[in-house]
Amino acid sequence: MSLVAKLAPGSGAVTPQTEPPSKHPKKKCRQKDEHLSEEDLALKQLLEFYVERIQNPDPELQKSALQSMGQGIRPSASSMTSVPKPLKFLRPHYGTLKAFYETVPDSDFKKDLADVLSVLALTMSAEGERESLKYRLLGSGGDVGSWGHEYVRNLAGEIAQEYMNAEIEDFPFDDIMELVQQIVAILMKHNAEPEAVDLLMEVSSLKHMIYNQLQFEDLELLSGHVDNINFRRTCLYLTSAARYLAEPDDILPLDIAYATYLKFQEFANAFQIALFLGDTQVFFCCVPIFIPCGIPEKLLSQDVSGFDFELDDEICRNDDDRIHLQDIINNAKLSESYLTLARDMEVLEPKYLEDFHKVWTSIAWSCQACAGSSVDLAATFVNAFVHAGFHQDMLMTVPADSSSGGSSGNWVFKNKEHGKTSAVASLGVILLWDVDFGLAQIDKYIHSNDNYVIAGALLGVGLVSCNVFSCLDPARGILREYIGNGDSSIQIGAIMGLGIAYAGAKKEQLRKRLTHVLNDGEAPLDVIAFTAISLGLIYVGSSNEDVSQAIVDALMCRSESELGEPLTRLIALGHGLLYLGKKVQELLSHCAEHLDNGETHQGPAVLGIAMVAMAEELGLEMSIRSLEHLLQYGELNIRRAVPLALGLLCISNPKVNVVDILSRLSHDIDIEVVMAAIISMGLIGAGTNNARIVFMLRNLSSFYYRTDCLLFCVQIAQGLVHLGKGLLTLDPYHWDHFLLSPKALAGLVIVLHACLDMKAIILGKYHFVLYFLVLAMRPRMLTTVDENFEPLSVPVRVGRAVDVVGKAGQPKTITCFQNHRTPVLLEAGKRAELATEKYIPLTPILEGHVILMENPEYKGDN
Repeated sequence: MSLVAKLAPGSGAVTPQTEPPSKHPKKKCRQKDEHLSEEDLALKQLLEFYVERIQNPDPELQKSALQSMGQGIRPSASSMTSVPKPLKFLRPHYGTLKAFYETVPDSDFKKDLADVLSVLALTMSAEGERESLKYRLLGSGGDVGSWGHEYVRNLAGEIAQEYMNAEIEDFPFDDIMELVQQIVAILMKHNAEPEAVDLLMEVSSLKHMIYNQLQFEDLELLSGHVDNINFRRTCLYLTSAARYLAEPDDILPLDIAYATYLKFQEFANAFQIALFLGDTQVFFCCVPIFIPCGIPEKLLSQDVSGFDFELDDEICRNDDDRIHLQDIINNAKLSESYLTLARDMEVLEPKYLEDFHKVWTSIAWSCQACAGSSVDLAATFVNAFVHAGFHQDMLMTVPADSSSGGSSGNWVFKNKEHGKTSAVASLGVILLWDVDFGLAQIDKYIHSNDNYVIAGALLGVGLVSCNVFSCLDPARGILREYIGNGDSSIQIGAIMGLGIAYAGAKKEQLRKRLTHVLNDGEAPLDVIAFTAISLGLIYVGSSNEDVSQAIVDALMCRSESELGEPLTRLIALGHGLLYLGKKVQELLSHCAEHLDNGETHQGPAVLGIAMVAMAEELGLEMSIRSLEHLLQYGELNIRRAVPLALGLLCISNPKVNVVDILSRLSHDIDIEVVMAAIISMGLIGAGTNNARIVFMLRNLSSFYYRTDCLLFCVQIAQGLVHLGKGLLTLDPYHWDHFLLSPKALAGLVIVLHACLDMKAIILGKYHFVLYFLVLAMRPRMLTTVDENFEPLSVPVRVGRAVDVVGKAGQPKTITCFQNHRTPVLLEAGKRAELATEKYIPLTPILEGHVILMENPEYKGDN
């Protein structure tokens, strides 16, 4: 809570007490004196004596009485749980002393009197007058901390109010900044870092209004008072406060935190802030600065894993180490560590679909005669999601002589047309992150005579290369040959594969090739739509003007009839991905409009609310309430988008209240709302194996077994709940919910936008759009390795994360914890910490792959 809020009425701050006038003031005063103890009565009489002496014409008596009064006030004002007795007894004389102050000529005595009045105003000043600050500026300017911490906090609050209400032209910046420096020093010394940061932010915000630029030097005042004890608390508050500031003011606290972390050689946290700023080029430019500081190359490789970044001699001079570290940066070891986790969790063996469908399997398969294609198609997606990254399943990787009675080829050709595309592409999900082995398995389908099979193989090439980089660029070498193919399905497979394989890579060569497709006026609409999506993925969050202009030109070249097609929304979405995280609009105002023409922009506006609010817990809870209001009062097209927004808000995080809402909507009278609710149930339970959601989906499959489209959605949702057999998550946030993966969020947003018109896209011939979810798939694990990157099992505590922002000392960061040995799975809202002092982690957040170093000061468990 900011200082202004803390000092507001009703917040617990000390405020002046006013009493109604009495008809017999002397009698009432006499009654009050009778209730005082002898000690309090003596103190009251002594203070009244000082007040009389201060008004005495003799300067010596005035000075002596004022000094004595100040000495009596100081001890009582140091700490306040209630109004101190000296201040209470002096309350009737506050007006008298103020009036006398106006008659005193300028002198040292007048300044000392102003200091005393400033302290008295702490409890006696009228609300909003800010007399404590007024008399402090008129006083002697001595040590402000000598009057106690509560007085300092009150001054800080009045300075904040003064900055909010003052006339800019007449504001005394220099005088107040001198006082601010004193207050900040005291607050930082007494573990009140949040209040010091709040005060400096208020000072900086007003100067920003005047000079129209950020004042770095104001917050930089912290650097002189930050030490190796309080710098972590200070930086934690700065980074947390940045989330609540408008652009571009949010950059300033992050810059200060970044510089502070570098000062105290907390390189891991400095790296994460650099990544949080969203400009990877700035991050990579900073690497040469970190290396001379002695930062370990292993830490660098761990923090930049997943980025298309190449090490050079300046960073790592040893050739063998450079190759090893480059593999980590390229995520080349991700598949190996994921399979090790699956082996440790004893879930490596492939599963039959019946193991997941159970109760309703007989019902579903009994419908094959009337809806065989949709059942087989759903089985393809469920099998891919359940066995994602496991290298083996019971449909696509089964040998020809297997006892299961079939082979991968049999299952592929059991599907029809575009179903073959999704079936072959599922092999890329099953072999996820293993590029060498995966491409070898997919290669045989590329040389098929069936165009749908070729399209699926090309899409599979992109899927198997997702989030894995290689200096050889095998995906680009294979896919670029098919971009200009005459068959639209093959074109879409190649283009979509490029978008998934190189999401966020910003490859200039790919931009030129795909822009050429956009400029083709004779290209089909679906090819243009997926080209725009792929360009948006490759340049996600980059605000690239060339790509933006190319997509806008492609839209303008389309006819009126084509602009009304459902796929047109994907072209606009591709343009929006370029500015992901760059622009925030008043989305609720669009949802509040009551339109009769079924405007399509309101659905994306609802999803935009979820995208803005999913970053932090408070905004998430408030957005859930807002979405419930939209369910009650919104138009039909808004109600259809609300379940999808809830799914994005709580992705892989099955909150009880959200599950209840979706369960209710799964029986809505509108079938579009029902389908959206069912898909969202799968999204919020993705990778969790949540028993409650599984039970609900089984009941829904029995309820909707005669409706093909709803049964398909139920099966897809069930496959998502068992994503990676419970080892994967779709949450785009990582590093303790601090960093966002733009390409992961982009993959989720593409699927949700397609679900806004599910009948035309997902339930049509473009069901393979669901594979964009692969961009968000990542293991929800904690794996520890030694300095040689060999697996190292250590004890850890895993518990519910506790928000320690603004708390003094070293509070516990987790609660309700359990002891485990790595590797372990981390659920949403959970946090891990080492349970031994034998090792030191290179990163403060234990998540994903963590490198441990031996503690040289460790002397044994005893």
